[in-house]
Amino acid sequence: MTLPLKQALTHEARALGFDCAGVTDPDAIAEVARHFRAFIDEGAHGDMDWLAASPERRMDPRVLWPGVRSVIMLGVNYGPDENPLDILQHRTSGAISVYAQGDDYHDVIKKRLKALARWLAAQSGSEVKVFVDTAAVMEKPLAQAAGLGWQGKHTNLVSREFGSWLFLGAIFTAADLPRDAPETDHCGSCRACLDICPTAAFPAPYRLDARRCISYLTIENKGPIPHQFRKAIGNHIYGCDDCLAACPWNKFAQQGREIKLAARDALRAPPLAELARLDDAAFRSLFTKSPVKRIGRDRFIRNVLTAIGNADDAALADEARRLLDDESPLVRGAAVWALSQLMAPDEFAALASDAIGAETNESVRAEWQLSQADVASSS
Repeated sequence: MTLPLKQALTHEARALGFDCAGVTDPDAIAEVARHFRAFIDEGAHGDMDWLAASPERRMDPRVLWPGVRSVIMLGVNYGPDENPLDILQHRTSGAISVYAQGDDYHDVIKKRLKALARWLAAQSGSEVKVFVDTAAVMEKPLAQAAGLGWQGKHTNLVSREFGSWLFLGAIFTAADLPRDAPETDHCGSCRACLDICPTAAFPAPYRLDARRCISYLTIENKGPIPHQFRKAIGNHIYGCDDCLAACPWNKFAQQGREIKLAARDALRAPPLAELARLDDAAFRSLFTKSPVKRIGRDRFIRNVLTAIGNADDAALADEARRLLDDESPLVRGAAVWALSQLMAPDEFAALASDAIGAETNESVRAEWQLSQADVASSS
């Protein structure tokens, strides 16, 4: 295909609301496949079984679609209008990851990708396929190969123009388009993203252990938050931006221009006390069109209670105590831990002695016993 088509593609992408676009070869990430295989073999993906399913489809775009000749990577800037680290100082409010404070980016970007793909198919006469974080596509390595940015030491994409804040989407096409030069790594000796991680989720630069990552623990993890990470989670209640926000390249970042992706006022710094009172209907209403809704009310309240336990505000104990009677064992267990952090040791011990015998769920009873032992050993 000719260069004018490539130029027209870039122009059309920007007209549709994409902030950057690049083209790479389907076999451009062959070396990355080795690192992905090691990530899976180490079990660092945790319970995200879909990552381990058919890994060859992720490691080679041609396995996913044999007809692909060019991979078009596109980015939408969602840069925040305030520093995401500021909320961490307000312990009685919940910290929701920047990407989840607006509408679900999957819905916003997929419509644009489909529109651009239709345009390209009409212009080139070639078949196209669209992907946005829901298929076996290694978007970040492909984005680096297409020149959109580079994978930093925190394994996320960093852009010299947009910092850490790019949503990615991909279009595979049978058209043979001119390639863009890959971006080079500009991290240098910087360790800001590694050093700020509260749970030490990076065993080494460019390596992530998802099992220790706050985003994994608060979103993908379906069970109780492991005890060893609860204090470190602080007031993160959905995802974590710490490693992204710490990157010095954010000094060049720009505020996102897509209104649907902008933070809703109700989700910027929601009070933990109000969130703890959400029933299922209220949860669904508050998080309409938000990616938060996919984890469900019970896992979300588990996260809220973990934050309440870290709030160092005894006034929040009433919210946790009320949830001891919640229908969900996951919520009840989280309420137990929160109370163990907020109540005086003798008061909690008295409450535990009454509750252990009455609790019918084995995991919640174990939570009482473990929390009781922790309180006793620290007093």
